[in-house]
Amino acid sequence: MFTRPEKLFALRLHSGAARAAATVLLSAVLLSGCATFSPDGGMNVVSSVAGETIEKDVVSIRTRDDAQRAHAWVVGLARRDLTMDSAVQVALLNNRGLQASYNELALAEADMVGDSLPPNPRFSISRIAGNGALEVERQVVGDILALATLPFRSEIARQRFQKAQLRAAEDTLRLAADVRRAYYQTVATYELTTLLTDAKSTAESTAQLALKLGETGALNKLDQAREQVFYAETTADLATSRQDAASYRERLIRLLGLWGEDINIRVPRKLPALPRQPLSLPRIEVAAIDHRIDLQIARIELAALAKSLNLTEASRFVTMLDVAGIDRKTRDPTGAAFGERGFDVQLQIPIFDGGEVRVRQAAETYKLAFNLLTEKAVNARSEARDAFQVYRSTYDIAGHYQREVLPLRKIISEEMQLRFGSMQVDVFALLTEARQRIAALRAAIAAKRDFWLAQSQLQTAINGGGRGDLVDSNISAFAKLSGGGR
Repeated sequence: MFTRPEKLFALRLHSGAARAAATVLLSAVLLSGCATFSPDGGMNVVSSVAGETIEKDVVSIRTRDDAQRAHAWVVGLARRDLTMDSAVQVALLNNRGLQASYNELALAEADMVGDSLPPNPRFSISRIAGNGALEVERQVVGDILALATLPFRSEIARQRFQKAQLRAAEDTLRLAADVRRAYYQTVATYELTTLLTDAKSTAESTAQLALKLGETGALNKLDQAREQVFYAETTADLATSRQDAASYRERLIRLLGLWGEDINIRVPRKLPALPRQPLSLPRIEVAAIDHRIDLQIARIELAALAKSLNLTEASRFVTMLDVAGIDRKTRDPTGAAFGERGFDVQLQIPIFDGGEVRVRQAAETYKLAFNLLTEKAVNARSEARDAFQVYRSTYDIAGHYQREVLPLRKIISEEMQLRFGSMQVDVFALLTEARQRIAALRAAIAAKRDFWLAQSQLQTAINGGGRGDLVDSNISAFAKLSGGGR
C-alpha cells in the first residue's frame, strides 16, 4: 500500500503573514473543490447496478420511516407464494449484512469528504512576562504541503469512494446470487422429497408383498432381500432429503433476513419448466470484461495508485521545509517598547534518505495492482466461457431428460401395465420397471436443478458478485440422493 505523503514543509505565519496564509488556503480550496455529502449516501451507483443487472430495488435504511416502509414491503412479498424474483427482492430489502455494507459505503463517503477538505489553520499566542518585561508573540500556522497536494489527494479520495460504491454494488449482486442458489436448491429438494415419498409408498407395498410370498415359498430369499433393501434405501433417502430440504430452507430464510412469524414462507414444491430456447451470447467475454464489478473496482484502484505514484515521485526529495514568519513585540521597563519581524527557515537535506524507498514502494505497489488486474481480466474471460458452456450443456441434458428419457419411461410404464393386466408379466417385473422410472425421475430433477443453478452462475460470471467455484459444494449431497452418487 502507498504510504500517505509526509508533511514536506510548514509555514508558520505570525500576524503580519496571516493574509498570505489565507490566500494560499483559499486558492487550494478553489482548486480542489471541497466534496460534500450526497443525499443518498452514495447509493446512486448501487441502485443503478441493481436496476440494470438484476432489475431489483435497493434501499439503505437510515431512519425509522425507512425501516417501516421496508418491513411492510417485505411482509407483503413474504406472505405470497415465494418466487425466485420475490425472494431476491426480500433479501435486498431485509438482509442486515447487506445493510451493514451500505453503512460501510456511508463511512467511505465520510472519509472522502474528510480527505477532500483543506487542513484547518492553527493559531497560537504566547505571552511571557517577568521583572517588568513583557513579550507577546502571535502565530498562524498552516500546512502548506497539505494545501499544495490537496487537489491530488481529493481526486484520489473520490476514486476510493467510487471503489467503495462498486464494492457495495458487488455485495448486492453477491447476495442476489446466493439467494438464487439457495432458492433453487430448496425447491429442487422439495420436488425430490415428493418423488421419494411416492417411491417409499411403492417400495413398502412391494416389500410387504415379497414378505408374504416368501412365507408361502413362492419367492426365494434373494428376491425377498432385494425388495427389502430397496425399501430400506428409499426410506433412508427420503429422511435425508427431508433434512436437506429443511436445511436449505433455513439457509434461504437466513439470506432473506427473516425471523419470528415471517419465517413461514411458502416455497414451490416443483422447479420451473425449462425455457423454450437457451440464451445465445456470442460476445460473452466482452460482456464480462465490460460489466464485471470486480474488474471495475480493480481499474479504479489502479488509477488511484497511479496518481499516488506521481505524487510520491513529485515529493520524493523535499521531506521538510519550515518557514516561520516572526512578529514579536517586546516591552522593557528600562527602555521603550519595540517590535521585531523576520523569518526563520529550516530545511532538511536529503543526504541519507532521498525518497528512493517511498518511490520504490509506490512503484511496486502499482505494478502489483496492474498484474492483479490483468489476472482478473484473464480469469473473467475464462469464467465467462466456462459458465456459458456449463449453462448450454446443462440445458441440453435437462432438455434431453424432458424430451427423450421421461417420455420413453412413460411409454415403458404404460406398456408394462398393459402386459401385467394381460398376465404377460408378473408383478415383480412391473416393480422393477417402476424402480427404473423413479431413478430416471430423480436424475431429471437433478438435471433441471443444475440448469437453473448454471443460469444463475452465468449471470454472476458476466456481472460479478460471485464467490468460490462454479459448482456449489453443497450440491454433492443432493447429487447423491438424486442418483449421481450411485
